[in-house]
Amino acid sequence: MEPIRRALLSVSDKAGLSALAKALAEAGVELISTGGTARALREAGLDVTELSAYTGFPEMLDGRVKTLHPKVHGGLLYLRDNAKHEEAIRAHGIQPIDLVVVNLYPFEQTVARREATLAEAIENIDIGGPSMLRSAAKNHESVTVVVDPADYEAVAKQIRETGHTTLELRRRLAAKVFARTAAYDTAIARYLNTAFGEAIPTSAGAALQLAAPLVQELRYGENPHQKAALYGRFNEYFQQLQGKELSYNNILDLTAAAVLIAEFCAEGPTVAILKHTNPCGVGQGPDLREAWERALATDRQAPFGGIIATNRALDRGCAEGIAEIFSEVIVAPDFTADAIELLGKKKKLRLMKVLKSPARQQAWDVRSVGADSFLWQERDVKTTTRDELKIVTQRSPTDTELNAMLFGWRVVKHVKSNAIVYAAADRTLGIGAGQMSRVDASRIAVWKAREAGLSLEGSAVCSDAFFPFPDGLIAAAEAGATAVIQPGGSMRDAEVIAAANERKMAMAFTRVRHFRH
Repeated sequence: MEPIRRALLSVSDKAGLSALAKALAEAGVELISTGGTARALREAGLDVTELSAYTGFPEMLDGRVKTLHPKVHGGLLYLRDNAKHEEAIRAHGIQPIDLVVVNLYPFEQTVARREATLAEAIENIDIGGPSMLRSAAKNHESVTVVVDPADYEAVAKQIRETGHTTLELRRRLAAKVFARTAAYDTAIARYLNTAFGEAIPTSAGAALQLAAPLVQELRYGENPHQKAALYGRFNEYFQQLQGKELSYNNILDLTAAAVLIAEFCAEGPTVAILKHTNPCGVGQGPDLREAWERALATDRQAPFGGIIATNRALDRGCAEGIAEIFSEVIVAPDFTADAIELLGKKKKLRLMKVLKSPARQQAWDVRSVGADSFLWQERDVKTTTRDELKIVTQRSPTDTELNAMLFGWRVVKHVKSNAIVYAAADRTLGIGAGQMSRVDASRIAVWKAREAGLSLEGSAVCSDAFFPFPDGLIAAAEAGATAVIQPGGSMRDAEVIAAANERKMAMAFTRVRHFRH
């Protein structure tokens, strides 16, 4: 391997660059650079050749064209052991460029600002940077390419010791380049699709484009024998104020909690308790402490080790109630100082502040289904209002029943199917989740209510999908429910309606299903 003789440096993020450049200069490497990077290196006391002087062609179009030149890409791409390539570069006065250090225009950071305009976003689409990176990475047998400042020290160390880099390092850096340019292009495609009104995050509708930066490696996945990591912009949505490092399961649960509690963001004090992404109980009250007590009353066993979410700043009164049981995570828009002081005694308890709700920021979901395949869908953000209900029974619901129906309907949307929720106007009374039959889900919900000592007399029963037979409705009536809310749409709707009329029940169809697999 020939020593590195010439390096081209052009970066937006200049952190750590001067130390690398000094190591290169000490090894006798000629430094070529562009505008702002060249100024920064000169200020660090280094001799730098301006790229325009090297190519003999000026930067133009407000910097849109500066590195797109044969002397740059020829110097990067020619094969060092190819006689024809060697002859061609000599004929055109092209010199080898053995090292490229480039990081890209801050497109992702630009579009993350709410006030960013489309024009600003477009001006932060880097063209020359990805082109140089790809040229250098393609020819990594001879060229070292660095896109991540975290790799500066490893490159500098090898050059100080030997004057060049190892093939092993160059291969690793080249692969990193293509991962970075793929993520960069994906971010651009996603932004432009949104800006131009496309729902599916693709550039042409034929390919799903996903790319996300690593947030952190996790201790393990769902189970200790599984490796796991968190990617994306999680830290823009949540801030951890205290407690142990989040686990894979914690992250699943707390995001589910944040999405559920967003259903009640505009209402009075509300608390939700979740376990394994399923609600254990949801309650409302004049204050958060009373809301907590009503949520906890649904099921006093399941919340052990659960996730708690509130729709307003957690105060000391509610914190005192929560502190009486073991919880993994509390999710809230904020925490009062005295609540933090009290909960700070539980060193392992994770307090997560919601910076912005994931329920309103992302409009779609993606899930892996194995076999290198993915499912994409719009997120279920449908909220049913009173005016959208279709009353199908002879008796209309009372205001109290209607409030209970709508309260439970917002909760059942977040319960794994088959899902049944018995509700009052301000709390859940019994929840049956994830059963293979709707009757079994109803039985579990009734059993849970009885175990908690709660009466279902006058309650509303909420079903995430239609009752396929009257038996589920009959079981609910026998448990004490007087009102029913369900999507409707069964072949036996008439039989189910007749069963409700016989029992003087009020029933509303939403004509919206909320399956949650």
